[in-house]
Amino acid sequence: MLSSLAEPSQRRAGAALRLLVSEPEGLLQVHTAAYRGSCPSVFSQALRSAGLGSTVLVSQFLRGGVDQGPTKPVQMCGRLTWLRPAVADCLKGPDDGLQRQAVQDLWQETSRWLLEGAADLVVLDELGLALAYGLLDEAEVVATLGQRPSRMDVILTGPEMPASLMALADQVTELRRERC
Repeated sequence: MLSSLAEPSQRRAGAALRLLVSEPEGLLQVHTAAYRGSCPSVFSQALRSAGLGSTVLVSQFLRGGVDQGPTKPVQMCGRLTWLRPAVADCLKGPDDGLQRQAVQDLWQETSRWLLEGAADLVVLDELGLALAYGLLDEAEVVATLGQRPSRMDVILTGPEMPASLMALADQVTELRRERC
């Protein structure tokens, strides 16, 4: 039996139907690949979202070389903020302490965005490797992602991702190359 809202005889002509969802629910997505070059689709999604009016944060945890840091973000499209750690080179593994502090500073700014709901989409590039290298605390990252506003979309990228983050994911995309 149809509800009274669906039955034409019970509903006034032109009366709006109420939606059951009060606000859209965001997704936590994981994009992994065993090779470099898995980020272009994620970055194009971030640019497209910013171009369509969403507020976007991209945090690249292992990309340095531009003396950026959380206090010198790059702004794109008027709505995309791009952050990198304040280090001279890209990070390639566990470090000497200076790189760790730069990544943690970047995480503090990123977690502020996550907890305050300051963005519609947050991209955490190479987060899994930053955790594997011991540059960030896994429990803190998991807790912060669990506390983000429910409407916020988050995309995690990297060649590996801890099981705790995979368990939070709504969608996992694994890019593979299979050659004949």
